[in-house]
Order: sequence, then C-alpha cells, then structure tokens
Amino acid sequence: MLETLRWLLLAILPAALFAVLVHRTDENREPSWLVVLTFALGAVAGLVVQLITIRVATLTGLDMRVSVAGEGGALVFLFLVVAPTQEAGKVAAAWPAFLSKHFDEQYDGVVYSAASALGFAAVENGFVLHAHPAGAIWIARALLSLPAHVFFACLWGYALGRAKHTKDRIPLFPIAFLASIAAHGLYAHFVYGRGPGALLAVTPLLAMMGLVTWMLGRDLQTRGGRASLVPSVSSSRLSRLSASPPSLSAVRSALMRADEPVKVRWIVFGALITIGAMIMGLAAGVVAAHAMHIDLSTVDDHDVGAAAPVLLLGIGLLASFPTSGWLIARAAAVRTLLEPALATVVALVVTVVALGLAAPVTVVFALALSPIAWVLACFGAWIARA
Repeated sequence: MLETLRWLLLAILPAALFAVLVHRTDENREPSWLVVLTFALGAVAGLVVQLITIRVATLTGLDMRVSVAGEGGALVFLFLVVAPTQEAGKVAAAWPAFLSKHFDEQYDGVVYSAASALGFAAVENGFVLHAHPAGAIWIARALLSLPAHVFFACLWGYALGRAKHTKDRIPLFPIAFLASIAAHGLYAHFVYGRGPGALLAVTPLLAMMGLVTWMLGRDLQTRGGRASLVPSVSSSRLSRLSASPPSLSAVRSALMRADEPVKVRWIVFGALITIGAMIMGLAAGVVAAHAMHIDLSTVDDHDVGAAAPVLLLGIGLLASFPTSGWLIARAAAVRTLLEPALATVVALVVTVVALGLAAPVTVVFALALSPIAWVLACFGAWIARA
C-alpha cells in the first residue's frame, strides 16, 4: 500500500500543482474543461508513448541508460526514439485545443502545451516510480523531469501561439519542435542515462529553462496586447542589472546588424578572448579545489558525492563567459551583441571539436552547456553596452 502511494502521489501531485500554476498565469482564463481535456490527452499520449518505447527497447535491445546500451546506443535510443516520440505525443495531445475556437490568444500556446506536458509527465513519472519502488534517486529524477517536460513543450507551444496569429516567412514550429527534441534528448541523457552524479549537471540547465520559459511567455503576452504585464526597463546601467531580463524583441534587435558593418576582426579576437577566459576559469576551479583539499581525480558520475567537486570547475567555466562577453563588447565598442555572440559561437565550436578529438565522452556535456554559455556571454555583453 505504501509503495503504491509513493509512486502514485509523487507522480500526480507535482503535475496537479504545476497545472494550477500554469492555469493562473493566463489573465484571460481558458475554459477549464479544455485545459483538463488537454491534460487528460497528454496522460493518454504518455501511456501510448511508454508502451511504444518499451516495445522498441525490447525489439532492438537499446536502452537510454549508458550502463546498459553503452554511450552510442543510449544516445541513439534517446534522440531517435525517446525524445521524438514523447514530443510528438505531447503535440498530438495539444492539437485539439490548438484547433478549437478557444485558442484565441498567442499566449494560449504556452498554456495548452504545458497542460499536455503535465499530463504526459504524470504518467511517465508513474511508470518510472512504479518500476523503481525504492531509492531516493529515482524520486529526484522524477521531480527533475517534470519542469523539463513543461519547458520542452513550451518551446513548440510558443511557436504554435505565434503561428495562430502571424504568418512568418520562415515557419517557426518545425524549428522549435526540433529544438525541443534536441534539448529533451540531452537533458534525459543526464537525468536517466548516466549515473546519479550527472544530476548535478542539470542544475544550470533548469535555471536556464525557467528563464527562457518566462521570457517566451512574456513575449507572447506583449504581442497579445498585454504590455502592462511586462515591467518597464530603465536605460540606466543599475536598472538593467536589477530589473527583469530584456524582452525577446530587445534581444533580437541587439543581435541584428547595425548601420556599420560587422567587425569580423573582433569576432576572431573575441573567440580567442573567450577561449582564454575558459582556460582561466578552469584554472581558477582547479586552484579552488586545491585550496579546499579536493581531489578532482575521484570524480565519478555514479556517485553524487564523488561528482560534487566538478561543480568547482563548472562554476569557474561558466563564470568565464559573461566576463569574456563584457570584455569583447567593451574592447570592440559595439552597439549590438552580434560580435560577442558570434565570437562565443566560434569559441564553442572550436571547443566541441577539440573535445571530440581528445575526449569524445565530454562532447555531450559541452553541447548541453553551450546554450547556457552563449546566453551568459550575451548577458555580459549586454551589461557592457548598457
């Protein structure tokens, strides 16, 4: 009885709490019956996808766990089976709401996609916790997967909301859907594919997901004519630091080419500055570990305690990106974020290629953290140009 309550409550209660939270974010309430129906369809989609995934795993012998299928087999199973089918199932569950007359605001794309994702996550967590009746690590994995499911759905939900009322020259939904699959595969690789120590790597990813989801929702609210919900941002440097993050339209404008030509030399120099800052950040992490008498050679992703020291290296590495972005923007005296952003992309590509040649197993970690690094670099450049 207790085992049943353990997996049932932990699967349903967080989803119900998130459903209430998502429902209350929309100023113009959607019909309760349609939100509940979308949630239920998401749960049905979760059940169907779970059965399909189990069947495919049985026929192919693949698994999302590296310990079972190996690094390559786990990644193939995640990116070609698990992530695409799960996101497709959530889209199918939200599609009736998308076609209904109640889908009359762009922000509704986020509301209904999140409701679908929550229903899906409730069923998936039920399967996971029922299959692993003991162990706190599986509870942690189930809880970590819940906000991630909402984030992945909000990516294509944002695109559906835009598509309902605008006619973009480049369809946004296919791009957002592929991005959600890529993000889903990388995130699931850390949460379910590797040892418990890898869960530490999702901490910055969760923070990034929350920020991006909030910015997407705010962008749709603004487009829907609810600008009053968006805090005003002063032009002073202090207010830029203390106020809410800039809107997506402001970021897009800052990333566009200005009147003057792109300063290619600062893209090259900026990439070198970024790589140098990354080396200095890692060196600072090593020095901090040495000062704290921490042996980095004992790091093991199968043990949370043994993997914790790598946080020092991660903090030092991530801190290097806003620093390099600030330095590039200051030195180049640019009015946009284009040069610092492109310089960071070049530096990240060089890093991923180098890691692929030297230590292929680290490429997945580099790819997962690259979007965070790029945003941090742009943030540093934004502060510099304030």
